Amino acid sequence: MAKKVKITETVLRDGHQSLCATRMHYSQMEPMLAALDKIGYNSLEAWGGATFDTCLRFLDEDPWERLDKLKARLKTPIQMLLRGQNLLGYNHYSDDVVKKFVEKASEHGMGVFRIFDALNDVRNLKTAINAALGCKEKPHVQGCLVYTLSPYHTNEVFVDLSKKLQEMGCHSVCIKDMSGLLKPYVAEDLVKKLKAALDIPIQLHTHYTSGFGSMTYLKAIEAGVDTVDCALSPFALDTSQPCTETMVAALEGTPFDTGLDRQAMTPIAKHFLQVKQDLIKEFNLKGYFDVNPNVIDFQIPGGMLSNLANQLKEQGMEDKFQDLLDEMPRVREDVGYPPLVTPSSQIVGTMATFNVMTGERYKIVPKEFKDLARGKFGKPPVEVSHEYLTKTLGIPESEIITDIVAEDAKAPKLADFEKEMKAKGFLNPTEEDILSYALFPQVAEEFFKKHYAPMNAYDMSKKG
Repeated sequence: MAKKVKITETVLRDGHQSLCATRMHYSQMEPMLAALDKIGYNSLEAWGGATFDTCLRFLDEDPWERLDKLKARLKTPIQMLLRGQNLLGYNHYSDDVVKKFVEKASEHGMGVFRIFDALNDVRNLKTAINAALGCKEKPHVQGCLVYTLSPYHTNEVFVDLSKKLQEMGCHSVCIKDMSGLLKPYVAEDLVKKLKAALDIPIQLHTHYTSGFGSMTYLKAIEAGVDTVDCALSPFALDTSQPCTETMVAALEGTPFDTGLDRQAMTPIAKHFLQVKQDLIKEFNLKGYFDVNPNVIDFQIPGGMLSNLANQLKEQGMEDKFQDLLDEMPRVREDVGYPPLVTPSSQIVGTMATFNVMTGERYKIVPKEFKDLARGKFGKPPVEVSHEYLTKTLGIPESEIITDIVAEDAKAPKLADFEKEMKAKGFLNPTEEDILSYALFPQVAEEFFKKHYAPMNAYDMSKKG
């Protein structure tokens, strides 16, 4: 039965993360928050992903304070992207850090937790999902299918994963297509199978990198998907999401009509067009990315393409860019076909870059790549060759991990991070301060030094 389609708006997070390196200031969001709130979106994605790191590192903003400000001005549910046991960092954190982070995010106003794991290893999702389900504010908890292409990944595999997410208590499931790999008719088939297998709503998130975006949404909508992610026009398309206004217009007068006022979006879009132009100028950003159908082969998420190109350019090897794109799928196959999403995308991309730059495969192997291969981030979709691990990468037999839960238990606890902070002279830290430090120690330390009153030490109860 056809029904009204809901839209999650990404202009406050993934839109500017995809096109402007996550550099949007809160002050650039605030003038349009009331107008965004009136539109009637399913949710406003405004936190998580790279925003936490970027607030501290580049924008001189406390991400917790940003969330407080957003919550004070929005009735529409605020949504975040959370990397399961990775939270918003690049390591696996202990269960108590994960639980406390989720609890605090909910207290500060998070209404929707979208939780994923880079390897689709449900063991890495359990703690975060249970923590979100246990929050007294009762947020919406959404589990993700991280979509990718490989000989292993079929629609049936994704359906089996979705059943596990439903069994874990998730309120909905999101198909997270971070590289724009989901083809229209494949989306139709996947959504139909998910709707037949599940009793909870299905949401679809894609990027326009391949050019499939709007076609994929339309076929998924016809197949019964409940909600789609879109970005207002200035921050849409290219490596971002399909355009909100276009999607609303396409569905007007049909059984899938969103019921949203497209005309009310126009002044909001005009504001964000100016914001985009200001960001490009302020941070010397490229500001645009071409659609690249070949992403189906190399599968690099849009935000990574420019970073990899810059790495080669800095080494005077920009002519090797195509070699890098060819090497990415080979490295990915070697390490068990992981979906390429943070942090696995950065790890595989760096390894491929070293292979191309040195002219010899695996001559230099970063620690993070060895950790991914040996199972520190979880179980890859396809078992990695024992000979590859021990001979090619030189990983000792004793360091190959099979029990990721036991490995996570070894991670530093919240109390360890607090003790470390106090040893550095940061006194009276709040739980939020400790969490910021746990995720990004060096970046948070520099931020704290700028914002807390220096005496013999930094008294964090006295903000400067």
